[in-house]
Amino acid sequence: MSDTKHATPSHDDSCNGCAVLARRDFLRNAGVMAATTLMALGATPAIASAAPMEFVSARGGSREEKTYPLPAKDGTQIDKDNDAMITRWQGKVFVYGLACPHQNTALRWYDKEAQFECPKHHSRFTPDGIYVKDSGRATRGLDRYAVRKDGSNVVVNLDKLYQEDEDEASWKTAFLTV
Repeated sequence: MSDTKHATPSHDDSCNGCAVLARRDFLRNAGVMAATTLMALGATPAIASAAPMEFVSARGGSREEKTYPLPAKDGTQIDKDNDAMITRWQGKVFVYGLACPHQNTALRWYDKEAQFECPKHHSRFTPDGIYVKDSGRATRGLDRYAVRKDGSNVVVNLDKLYQEDEDEASWKTAFLTV
């Protein structure tokens, strides 16, 4: 056995050589990453800057129910953690599953056309989730979550996702009027 003792770095030495990123550099890099992500999703810089789309997180709630602020204007908010899109359109709020009902491909929002589109087979959907006939391989509208209003919030039941072709009555009423 050796009598050599291993030197333990002191707290001050533990970050020697670590890259320290200034706040301004971090914000710049985050902005570049966001723009790159939007472009990778098919949004041109002009569309990306004009698109009423933003990413959100639930304010809270249980595992089954998530709470979001009611959108203040027409547009779509995406919660990737819960695979949900909160869409306000012409006085109504809908919450959709994030994926195309054909093969679960993440949808895109096109502001100029005011439509969702599946990038895989080009199925298109109106802001109220209705499938645009003969636009792709989908056969039904976007899947809608059950929603209810709680003050200035929309509460989404993530255990109740309605498909237009399996539960048309519930699908047709799965929205809020604002």
